[in-house]
Amino acid sequence: MTDAYGAPRWVRFVVAITAGVLLAASIPPSIMWPLVFVGIFLWDRLLATSSAKARFGWTFLITTTWLHIAMLWMFDLTVPGYFIAAILYALYFAIVALFVPADAKHRRLVLPGAIALGELARWSFPFGGVPLANLALTQVNTPLGQTARLAGPLLVIVAVVVVGQALSSALDRNWRALGVAAALVVATVGAAALHPRADFVDEVRAGVVQGGGPTRTRASADQQPVVLARHVEATKLLTTSPELILWPENVVNPGGFLPFETAAQVVSQVAVDNNAVLLPGWFYAVNNGTATVNYHTAVNKEGVELDRYDKVRIVPFGEYVPLRGLIERFSGELPARDVIPGTGPAIVDTPLGRVGVSISWEAFFERRARDSVRNGAQLLTNPTNGSSFWLTQVHTQQVASNQLRAIENDRWMLMVGPTGMSAIIDNDGNLLQRSGIGERVVLEETVQLLEGRTLSSRVGYWPVLLAGLVSLFYGAFAQRRQTPEVSNV
Repeated sequence: MTDAYGAPRWVRFVVAITAGVLLAASIPPSIMWPLVFVGIFLWDRLLATSSAKARFGWTFLITTTWLHIAMLWMFDLTVPGYFIAAILYALYFAIVALFVPADAKHRRLVLPGAIALGELARWSFPFGGVPLANLALTQVNTPLGQTARLAGPLLVIVAVVVVGQALSSALDRNWRALGVAAALVVATVGAAALHPRADFVDEVRAGVVQGGGPTRTRASADQQPVVLARHVEATKLLTTSPELILWPENVVNPGGFLPFETAAQVVSQVAVDNNAVLLPGWFYAVNNGTATVNYHTAVNKEGVELDRYDKVRIVPFGEYVPLRGLIERFSGELPARDVIPGTGPAIVDTPLGRVGVSISWEAFFERRARDSVRNGAQLLTNPTNGSSFWLTQVHTQQVASNQLRAIENDRWMLMVGPTGMSAIIDNDGNLLQRSGIGERVVLEETVQLLEGRTLSSRVGYWPVLLAGLVSLFYGAFAQRRQTPEVSNV
């Protein structure tokens, strides 16, 4: 059987699967980032059909393949949730594909905004969204990644789609369209390079402490003193007398095996012994055991706690259970208590300067780092705990996300996990140091404190969102007025 596309249906099925595999293969932990452009090229070619139903179906097949592969880590946490999430998010892209005209001229104008809106939708709904495995992560080490300084990760995604469509224009020998695409990409990359940079304030010797230990583990009460002790011992490996020491999320976990007062004394003594500002992560039950808190503090070199940031963006089904009464009927592996979300700005004040804090999951949401910079952060940090995750997909995608956060806000970024990965990233998004999984290691670097705001930190994703919506309206209008042309693979 063939259709207006000019190829048998089984061939188009193989092309769609291939496109999805290529998109997934371009995302960390893979380093094969050029594959994303080939995946977009094939996606663009499959949309050259007169049938809206076909455009919906082929897009769904492409994106569900991509997301099932790139989000495989979720399978280990919740099998039903893994399949539901990948299918639901693929539907977002399939729906916006209905607005993409089939003819090449209009498709070039609409598809970049449509894919950007599909990404934004899955980053937002339901339950706050899941921004992992997104196409912007493919470009953190390329010139396209630098465009995040202008309008965040959505602009990077638009640029990726434009490059992929340029390959399609080249196949059609449409040199004018190819030239326009190249000019747009070069102009955007050039604008990012010419963007005013943040002002230098000071330098700080920083130490990132990864205590090490086994991965793919779940939290247990008897590990409370063990995890803390690992980080106390690992801190002794520091050799450069850092002024600022960063510990991971929730390594200070008071409970039945670790009294709160003992934990506080240990933390205070580490700061005093190292004559440094210490930023440790706390996690424990409150309200008579009915809830928990997840926060980071700033402790000065005299061992006195100065400030605290409570995690705002908490993890659905990991730190709280939406619709708990209903969900508990179908799953017995849920957190017994919900984390109380914070409400304050994503910063802690220290004697060295104001430090931005995005705890764990918050690193994937560009709004959290933007909130830090809007409130005066001169350095960004991402304390996390990835010890329960299977594979390295979450870890490597989190490092890439932090590279984007550094570029978007023109700030240095320190990332630390108890069992990895940990990283030091400069304000151009360059990965200066990165740890392995499970090892006990410290990363030390002289980092810069900076001030000033980028265009991205001021406007966020709004320009791309508005342009994407306009493109969808334009696509709907164009389809009503014109008969789509047919393209061949």
